[in-house]
Amino acid sequence: MTEQNLAAMEFLNTCRELVDTELDRCIEQDGASERLQAAMRYSVLGGGKRIRPALCLAAARAMDVALEAALAPACALELVHAYSLIHDDLPAMDDDNLRRGRPTTHIAFDEASAILAGDALQALAFDLLANDHDRTSKARLAMVRELAHAAGHKGMVGGQAIDLESVGKALTLHELENMHRHKTGALIEASVRMGALCSPEPDADRLEALTTYARALGLAFQVQDDLLDIEGSTEVIGKPQGSDMAREKPTYPSLLGIEGAREHLHKLLALAQDSLADFGPEADPLRTMADYVVARSH
Repeated sequence: MTEQNLAAMEFLNTCRELVDTELDRCIEQDGASERLQAAMRYSVLGGGKRIRPALCLAAARAMDVALEAALAPACALELVHAYSLIHDDLPAMDDDNLRRGRPTTHIAFDEASAILAGDALQALAFDLLANDHDRTSKARLAMVRELAHAAGHKGMVGGQAIDLESVGKALTLHELENMHRHKTGALIEASVRMGALCSPEPDADRLEALTTYARALGLAFQVQDDLLDIEGSTEVIGKPQGSDMAREKPTYPSLLGIEGAREHLHKLLALAQDSLADFGPEADPLRTMADYVVARSH
């Protein structure tokens, strides 16, 4: 493992500990259905690398904000991500039986419980943002707007709809990247921007540079996912290997070939890293996170 990957893993572990402790606390609700809370916990706390909250915390650090002061948006991002995975795995969507090496939520519980758990996690995300007392009311509104845009039909949900409509179709590179800018990239972009917005007075030029970083990284993340679907094993990636190919979903390797996809991946990584040129060591967690996303094996 490279020095950069070791640094990324250390930062991810620090973020995971902070975020998981807070997520465990905020899911607990006296009087709520125990089965629903169990399904929520199973989905959120049952593994995962916490890349999105880590990107949020890394961007906060790049803007000289303490990690603990960015916990609410970091947790909100993970809650929305977890809800999206529950719903994506449902029989009406991708119909997956395995997620993070375990049965998907609708298999471990049932479809109704999975749908309700996803709904509850999404609502809880916005509840955390609305009640984040570390932020001014103006900053809370900006966070809510950012996450709503990234999660809805202009972002993640819209990208999933395009994905479902594109099965069996031959897409151009522009069409494929449009889909993934929405489906995967929007929430990654929101993760970085929400971390930056934790600064009381975020500098416009720095925010723009971080947005460029996030857009490139969001696409790089998806390219690596597509490569892992072909080259990874089910045991390592935690979901059925070759599932995208089996469903005839459009991917970067199917369009560009494996070597072409790898080349595109490294161009995106270079763009992400170059966008941080005007930052000092305070942005090192973002730099190591970008290297980790490209080098990860699951």
